[in-house]
Parts: sequence; C-alpha cells; structure tokens
Amino acid sequence: MLVSEQEKEKNYSPGLEGIPAARTKLSQVDGKGGRLIIAGYAVEEFAGKAVFEETIFTLWNDRRPMPTETSLFSEELRSSRRFSKVIRTIIEEAVYANLPLIDILRIGSAALSLGSQKEDPRKDAMAVLSTFPLIVAWAFRLLKGQAPVLPRQDLDIAANFLYMLNGNDPDPRNVRALNTYLNTVCDHGLNASTFAARVIISTQSDMISAVTGGLGALKGPLHGGAPGPALDTVFEIGAKENAERVLREKLKHNERLMGFGHRIYKVRDPRADVLAKAAKILYDTDEKREFYDLAMYVEKTALDLLKEYKPDRVLETNVEFYTALLLHGLGFPTEIFTPVFAMGRAAGWTAHCFEQMQERILRPDAIYTGEDGKLWN
Repeated sequence: MLVSEQEKEKNYSPGLEGIPAARTKLSQVDGKGGRLIIAGYAVEEFAGKAVFEETIFTLWNDRRPMPTETSLFSEELRSSRRFSKVIRTIIEEAVYANLPLIDILRIGSAALSLGSQKEDPRKDAMAVLSTFPLIVAWAFRLLKGQAPVLPRQDLDIAANFLYMLNGNDPDPRNVRALNTYLNTVCDHGLNASTFAARVIISTQSDMISAVTGGLGALKGPLHGGAPGPALDTVFEIGAKENAERVLREKLKHNERLMGFGHRIYKVRDPRADVLAKAAKILYDTDEKREFYDLAMYVEKTALDLLKEYKPDRVLETNVEFYTALLLHGLGFPTEIFTPVFAMGRAAGWTAHCFEQMQERILRPDAIYTGEDGKLWN
C-alpha cells in the first residue's frame, strides 16, 4: 500500500534522530543515565584494563577472549597486515601530494583490497584493524620529513603504533594510555560513520568498501574532527590567569566551547571519565604536570561559565576534551587525532558490518517536496 507524503511527514525526524534502524548487541548509549555499554560491559569496566586486541575479539564474538585466545588472535592480526611495497608507494604518493593525514588513510584503506585474492569479510576486517595503524604512522613520519619505520612482529597494535611513530621502544605507560583510548572509542551506537558502513555492507558490498565509507563520514568536522579544536582552546589560553577572559569572550560571541556538551549525553559523558583517569596517570610526571593543571583549570572555568551563560542547558565535559588531553600527552599533534580515532572506531565498524550482513538492505524512505506536472517543452 502506498503511503502518502502527508502520512510520511508525521514520522519525519530530521537527521533520523530517534529513529531505530538496527538491532545490535554491540553498544548501547544511555544519554540520560550517562552510560555506555560495549558488548555487555560498561566502558569504565574494561577500557582501562583490556588491550585493544581483546576489545576487538569481544566485539566480533560477543564474549571476552580467554588468555590463550588473545595470544592467538593477536598473532592472527599481525599476520593479516597488508603493507606491501605497492601499498606503501600509494601512501607515499598521497604524502607527496600533501594530502591531510585522514585522506591518506582513506586512500590507504581502499588500497587494502590489493592484498586479497578474493573477498573474505573476516580477513578484510583483520587487515583493516592491523594495517590502519601502519598507514597512519608511515604517512605521518613522511609528512614530517622523517624516514618511516617498519612494523615489528613482536608488538601488539598499540605498542607497534607508538614504535613506528617514534622509532624507539614505547613506554609501557604510553602503551596503556593508547590501549585505553582505543577501547573507549571502539563503538558508540549508530553514529554517522557506523551507519554509513552498515548502509554500504547492507548492499552486499565488501568490508573494505564499507570501512572506507565509514572513514569518509568520520572526516567530517561534525563527527570526528572536534578533539583538535578542544586542545587549541587550551593552547590559546596559555595560562590560568587568561582562562576566564578568553572563555567569556568566546561565549559572548556565541562561540561553541569545543569539548563541552553532547548531542546524546544529557549528563557527563562516561567516556570522558574513563579518559580523565587515564590522562591523570599519563601526566603524572614533572615535565607534563603543568600543562595538565592548566587543562584542569580551563575545564573548571568553562563549566562554571557555561552554567552562567547557558543555565537552561546541561553542558558537561565530553570525550573530545579528554581525548585531546590524552593524545597530546602521548606526544601526538592535532592532525593525527582523527586518524587515531579511526584506528579505534574501525573495531566497531567491522563488528557492525558483521551484524548487518545478516539483515536486509538499508533503504529508508524520503518525503518528496518538489513539484509535479512540469512539461519538458
């Protein structure tokens, strides 16, 4: 039975907000309660304890791996890297064209199809998770005019990424912090990039295409580009005595304070709490403590001023603020923030693709608002 445009209009929700489009066991976002559940676990329960490989396994299998399974899974991931000379050449050409790092990752993602003889969703997903960090680290060093570093077979994802980025054995404290970050951002409901990946895989397309589509969505500043600006504000303030003046000026001009407020969470973002604890540990050194204290002062001042200027809204610290603080503490510049986010979120993209492969093609309706009866002559 045809549904009239007027009847469709009754159910219309701009941006599909509040419209369920999938059933999933992967994550639940409770905006009112301030909770994030990943495969049955509250994010604060596992993010600071698990290595990223355990999180990937849990998302893909709906259960935590046994210790022996973690070792085998980690080895399978390492052996699934697709980092041939051809792919490295493609990355290098993108670097020489001076493309942004997120675009280089997108190009490298599509090139992963070159490493497979036939489409195999699980093998392709393995290649995505194991090779994304290699692409980012390789391209980043080239963009900085440094010689790239080949990956090591004895290191897991987080440790190997830090090794390739810096060229030396990573500090265990930094490895723990990066694992915590990747775990925290691995999945977050039916966000824009995850939905994009599910739409693509629902057409019976391949895993590489779906993940590359997810990357395209993540590139947008409304989705994956906010942690950099959140850190820029702290840099702009520079000292505690400047915080209130700078933040008041921004609020007077109706500028958004990046790192505060969230479309879904009406209370404090639980991911912010997880990363706040990780950042406190990471910055517990003499050379880092001054910047950490400044960031904490900026956060407190911003929250106080937001209550003053926007008393009718609940604007708490979100994951972007502590993402920026944590990644800065690892020595990452802002241009690498979104690609590192993609390294973590790829776990969720691939897991959602596995789910969607068992479902129908995603084909929402549209409300026609154009004219009718036009003549061509």
